[in-house]
Amino acid sequence: MAEEYEGMTVAELKVLLKERGLPVSGKKSELIERLSHEQEDVAEPEELESTAVDETATEDDFEADEDEDWDDDWEDDEDEGHVAKQKPVLSDDLKVALALRFEQKKKTPSFRRTEWFRYKRLSRSGWRAPHGMDSKQRRNYKYRSSLVRVGHGKVAVARGLHPSGFREIMVHNTGDLETIDPETEAARVGKTVGGRKREQIYSRADELGIRVLNRRRDV
Repeated sequence: MAEEYEGMTVAELKVLLKERGLPVSGKKSELIERLSHEQEDVAEPEELESTAVDETATEDDFEADEDEDWDDDWEDDEDEGHVAKQKPVLSDDLKVALALRFEQKKKTPSFRRTEWFRYKRLSRSGWRAPHGMDSKQRRNYKYRSSLVRVGHGKVAVARGLHPSGFREIMVHNTGDLETIDPETEAARVGKTVGGRKREQIYSRADELGIRVLNRRRDV
């Protein structure tokens, strides 16, 4: 069965996997093996229908065989691409602070740079404090966007935390994962990390029980 997939590209194999609802992560050999197993699982019901039931078999033997088949099906149907999201261990005070910060964020205005509506490059940039004696935004004219002020600050206890409650730790290799506390901290892989090293980081994080905040499902 695997020979027919050898001449296909990785992109074509991933399309077949997506159509059949299978995970698309892994190397080309793993994708081919996954497709081959899926074809074998589809062919099994036809073989079971053609076999006759032994009339001399007892009811206990039939139940034992049924349990063994159920265990095998459970292992085959396991989703290899799914990874459960770990939850942080939070105190009651921190849970209240996160909920309060969430409510405050709804009322926070969007801080835009001066004349962001006039130039595209300014609309894509972040906040910059306005300067100039005649700046309408600096002088806080109502028809200009809001200024960044101390009053817009959030709860100090929850400052810098991810919405889930984890404290983010930047990771660039598997060694950086060793210092992370899985109960209160989560990893964020740097954008310059390549695909191969990123896959190694994911595997090591799963072994240590560390949540990766920006995990890519197509790696």
